Amino acid sequence: MTEIYGNINSVESMGLVDGPGIRYVIFMQGCKLRCLYCHNPETWNENADVEKITPQNLIKKILRFKNYFGDDGGVTFSGGEPLLQPEFLIECLKLCKANGLHTALDTAGVGFGDYEEILNLVDLVILDVKAVKPDDYKKLTGQSMEQFNKFLKALNTAQCDVWIRQVIVPGINDTKENVLSLNNFVEQINNVKKVELLPYKTMGVHKYEELKIPYRLNGVPEMDEDKIKTLENLLKY
Repeated sequence: MTEIYGNINSVESMGLVDGPGIRYVIFMQGCKLRCLYCHNPETWNENADVEKITPQNLIKKILRFKNYFGDDGGVTFSGGEPLLQPEFLIECLKLCKANGLHTALDTAGVGFGDYEEILNLVDLVILDVKAVKPDDYKKLTGQSMEQFNKFLKALNTAQCDVWIRQVIVPGINDTKENVLSLNNFVEQINNVKKVELLPYKTMGVHKYEELKIPYRLNGVPEMDEDKIKTLENLLKY
């Protein structure tokens, strides 16, 4: 039997914003989307020279921090896009469940593999909804909504809780109309417990310079926090 390895960009042992409680966050390598505002371009290349690890060795690292998780914390698989490494993800999730760990999947819903099996092992999906209209989605990510819609179909048959997140960018989607459209979109998704609007930040711009990748939102200011609060008042969740 061939041993399974995952490509891991980095980990955060005491994450506080990637699901409930204190969490061990695994940032997996590889992403098919090229979002205009992405602040982790170093995770795009699936073949980058990063840490390779087996599920068994990863769970050993995670369990060192189990005492910190308390009743609310756990493990979050993020990225990049964890759905691009389905076999590794499934084995990791099985080991997490066997050790009584709460599991979260932070995803844009664009990968491949058996979504149903993955979702049956996940307690929480944190779904990054880039846009709700096909043309807007294409402009923002460079991809069609086909794979995202496939994941959404599988998600609606799962029993896990769902958090929805959307990054709000000045001049792109910082409108009342967009938030109302998001509300309508969210109504079609089962088990949604929370919807969050995340303000666009410029903290990742230097990474583009280091990687010699053109930054397509050059000159766009960070999202105004007061305007975000006004838009949040329109949310139904």
